[in-house]
Formats: sequence, C-alpha cells, structure tokens
Amino acid sequence: MNCYCTSQTNGNDTCCRANELCSFSGNLDDVTVTPIYVQSVYDAVRFNMQGMRTVQNLRFSPALPCGCTINRVLDIRIKKVFDPSNASDCDNLTLEMETGISGACFVNDCHGTLETIGPDGVPSEKLLFAENSECESGGCGTPIFGTQNAKVWGNIVIYLDLAVCDNCGRESTMTLCAELSVAKQNCPLILTNFFELCMPDNSNSAFLPRLTELANVGFSGRLATNNINRDLCIGCNGDVSANMIITICVAAEKKITVPVQLCVLSTGFADAPMQENISGVMTCPGLYPERNDSSNDQCCY
Repeated sequence: MNCYCTSQTNGNDTCCRANELCSFSGNLDDVTVTPIYVQSVYDAVRFNMQGMRTVQNLRFSPALPCGCTINRVLDIRIKKVFDPSNASDCDNLTLEMETGISGACFVNDCHGTLETIGPDGVPSEKLLFAENSECESGGCGTPIFGTQNAKVWGNIVIYLDLAVCDNCGRESTMTLCAELSVAKQNCPLILTNFFELCMPDNSNSAFLPRLTELANVGFSGRLATNNINRDLCIGCNGDVSANMIITICVAAEKKITVPVQLCVLSTGFADAPMQENISGVMTCPGLYPERNDSSNDQCCY
C-alpha cells in the first residue's frame, strides 16, 4: 500500500508503475475524430559516435577487509553524475551538441540564433531557411548537410561488483565505487560526425522548418587487459586500484520538423485517476475546458 492507501501493482514497495490514463472498450462506436496541433517529422537521421578513455590506478573504496582476496569481477556498472540541486555544476556529466549546416542557414536576430520551444518544453529547435527554388516544384525537398560535434565533460561513478574470499575460504560479494572525470569543461572530449537531411519547401508555408536534436551518452567499462592479477592492485591496507578502459557511446538523432494540424482517431480524452486525500465533501474546479464536438445548434465551431 502507498501513502494514499492504493495497492502497488508491481508488488515492490520501492518501485511504482504509472497510472493507465487511456483505455479502449473495443467498441469502434467509441472512436471519434479530433483535431490536434502538433509537429510533424519531415525527415530524420540517426547515428552513433564512439570514443574511448583509458585510466590507470583508479582508486576505489571502501577497502577490502583484512585478509580478503578478489576471486573474480562479477560486473562493472557506470552511472552518470548529476546533482539536481545544481544543474550547472561542472561535475555533472554533460553532453553538448554543436551543429554546423551547409546548404541552408539558421535564422538569426540581434541576439543570435532563434530557437523555438520543442517537445521537451525548452528552447531546443532552431529555425531553418534555405534557397530552394530549384527543388520547390514537384513537392521535392532541398538536401542540406551538417557537421556534428558532440562535446562530453563531467564525471561518472564506476561500480565494481566483486566476488571476494576471506582467509577462511568463504566467498561473498562486495561493491566498490570510484568517481572519474571524463573530461573538463574547458577541454571536453569531442566526437565528430557528418549527416544529410532533406528540408521541405519554405516559400509556400506559414512556418519555417526547424532542426531539432536528440542525443544521449552511455558508458561501459572493462579491465584494461581483462586480467584481475594485472589490472587490479590491492594495497597493504586493502585499498583497491584498477587500470580500466571506458567506452563512450553517443547516440544522436537529427530531425527536420514542421508544425501541422492533424485529424486523429481517438477513444476520448485522458483522465488521471483521483487520489482522495482530503476530508469532507467539496466541489473542486475542473482542469480542462468542457468540449462537445457533437452536432448541437447551441455550440459554435
């Protein structure tokens, strides 16, 4: 049970599952048509970039108990550092995309490149303009080319899951961790790639197309030579240091998007379940305007 006296659906008190906001009875009579104002993806391309970081004598903690030895490495896990109380902390693992365009240009004003609000709720889309008189006939788009620099800096935390053996021959598991700087902000790790996209005609539209970028960075680690005796060193106090190779993979996707109005089939509007945590009978206000799309002389369209 959670704090609102509703049962956990996954049987795990430390985790949760999202509420089901939409449902369908299976009856097609319940399906209606509704217009939505969204962004359409005109073209997109996805690519991966890889890099590598070697590290020697990385000190892990805590120290091994007295008399313990390492039998084997069970797993190596890596977590990105992020402090939610200070998003601009230079230790936070940061991925910054730097894009150059050929065949088109970003729309600028006196303050620099114009950016619009993207699906993520922040200014993340750049307006594009291209001279596309050669391709505007026949509904064809204009090819544009770009150079992508992915800049990575900040820290990661490496976890070593070990099988250790004490001086009586009993085996147990133990987790060690260490924080590692991938790169500094003033000298980031840079991965470069090239891409090609198709841009729609912008002369007969009320909206300029825009470029939006999605990117994520992941890490995997291994011992430098995959040999415990060579890569792991145990000090006289049980301190463990390691020689490792950290692989960095950046997944990126470029999209050309344009605003559109669509008619979609819908089973109704989503309705979040009520959590009753107030006492007494109250009439609470609604959150969304009432909507009636049926034929009614008293309604306006």
